[in-house]
Amino acid sequence: MHEMALAEGVLGIVETTARRDVPPREWSRTPPRVTMVRLAIGALSHVDPHALAFCFEAVVKGSIAEGATLDIVSVPGEAWCMPCGERVALARRGDPCPRCGSHQLQVVAGDEMRVKEIALA
Repeated sequence: MHEMALAEGVLGIVETTARRDVPPREWSRTPPRVTMVRLAIGALSHVDPHALAFCFEAVVKGSIAEGATLDIVSVPGEAWCMPCGERVALARRGDPCPRCGSHQLQVVAGDEMRVKEIALA
């Protein structure tokens, strides 16, 4: 399950961002608390959002993100169809073009996973 490694990476990004955005003297007095993390996960990314949420909850225990809400936004898959010359919706990798049936597709969206927003208190 690679979602555990992904959750650890997200926590690393959250902690790095908090250290960058909160002055060191404030960090030593009262460490910041992360209240929300918003992720964009593409439909073609091979990431199981439910498994990632489970792993995130386990990884953040004892960290500044413990108790934070994880908001996952799904990004639909899109591809460029070479024969059609158009962008088309793509539900899964390996699916044919919904317009012409071709498999000559180049994924242009929906294969990413990004930290979009972090809320600090």
